[in-house]
Amino acid sequence: MGKKKVLVLLGPNLNMVGVREKGVYGDETAESINLQIVEEAKKHGYDCDIFQSNWEGALIDKIHNAKGVYDGVVINAGALTHYSYALRDAIACVRIPFVEVHMSNIHAREEFRHTSVIAPVCAGQIAGFGKQSYFLALSALESLM
Repeated sequence: MGKKKVLVLLGPNLNMVGVREKGVYGDETAESINLQIVEEAKKHGYDCDIFQSNWEGALIDKIHNAKGVYDGVVINAGALTHYSYALRDAIACVRIPFVEVHMSNIHAREEFRHTSVIAPVCAGQIAGFGKQSYFLALSALESLM
């Protein structure tokens, strides 16, 4: 059996981590965190691709194209988490294990962030541990793939 392939999908504004809302997301850059995610994936024996877009349609296209290419997906959909039924439907139709991730604890933030419309079609949700949330999700995928 070959090496497992994992996709890390990052939604709107996640390219601005380290620049925006440092009190919530810290000052470490998105680029630095992405490099660490790839290194952590290697420790689990995964090949890892990272894709970030501020466009909902680009994320949906990437999810559709993941079928047959990736064994699992870690997704931080950013604000799309809370209202994108299109993203939810895309996840549901590909039948690949998804782990939802948030760097901040969405349940301790504004009321509108408390509901995730993608959670019901993901295997689980990890929130509130900063960049460690991604590492925990990579670990969680081991039992799902």
